[in-house]
Amino acid sequence: MATLFAMAAPPPLRCRCSPSQTYPTSLLRRWNIENVGVGKLKLFPSINVMGWKNRRTLVCAVNRGAEESFKKTVEVDRLIDMLRDANANELQKLVVENILAFNESFWIRLAARTDTCKSEDDKKDYEELALSVMNIVDLIVHKTNEKIESATDVLKEVLKPVVDEVEEIPWPPRDPEAVNLMEKEINQREQEGQLDEGFLSEVSAQLRQAKEDGDKPGLEAMLQKVLQLYASRVLSKRSYAKKGNEVLKAEEFLETIIKAPEEEWSKLLINGMTVGKGEISPEEFYGVIKKRIERTLIRTEGGSYQQRVLTEYLKGIQSRAEDIVQLLQGKPQ
Repeated sequence: MATLFAMAAPPPLRCRCSPSQTYPTSLLRRWNIENVGVGKLKLFPSINVMGWKNRRTLVCAVNRGAEESFKKTVEVDRLIDMLRDANANELQKLVVENILAFNESFWIRLAARTDTCKSEDDKKDYEELALSVMNIVDLIVHKTNEKIESATDVLKEVLKPVVDEVEEIPWPPRDPEAVNLMEKEINQREQEGQLDEGFLSEVSAQLRQAKEDGDKPGLEAMLQKVLQLYASRVLSKRSYAKKGNEVLKAEEFLETIIKAPEEEWSKLLINGMTVGKGEISPEEFYGVIKKRIERTLIRTEGGSYQQRVLTEYLKGIQSRAEDIVQLLQGKPQ
């Protein structure tokens, strides 16, 4: 078996409030602005001392309310900025520490900032942030009275579908459906925020030990598969295949490879590159891989296990493509 290196974010929430939803109807009527434009605004239809005092009190109260609303918006923006700049571990800690802040106002403000993004990349960042925070909040709610599983416990559950009761660890599994069950478990755990740095550290440590022992090839292959499935899941969450109405064929092809099992890479590469039966040149393909690696380095914490696993997965795809090109061009490897 080749070595490892060779969740759709929900749409952003949108607030489309009418004036009567934003302010009490009685107040709008009193200010005479419910059915007129700004140019026709009449705050004081008549001037008298009592009326002036009442209206002045109302204006002061509204000003104070606007000031408080502004302060709350600033606080929410500060929290959003902290969440956006946090790595995976810091994000979980911030969500736990600010769990009561994730109310309706927070999500409306996050949606508003998403809507005003000038670039698609920034917009996707906010959408992914929203999904991550939602998943962590949901996990906290559902795990409040339960024991949070350790990284070792999580790994055991991920491997359960492919581990036989016998001492020997065969690979590939005797049951073809076992890998699909393992993939479903990984997807579910990743969605719940359980495949964090602790989990990746545990898998990496187990894999290193299996390689050093040299007598458990089945376990080594199994752990390689865990990291492959994790990388495929995470990298597939963001697409760069569309630029406006244009479909970028090389990016689309890379995303197809990313989502595919490692066992299918060779066939897909032969069918997709110009050295085989396809229309994507090797140079184009290497270019989009390089760009994806650069994006991954920017969006992950430097030196983290996540960064290492994702970049090595992409390098593994490039290595396989280079092997295919050399083979089809008749060059010695």
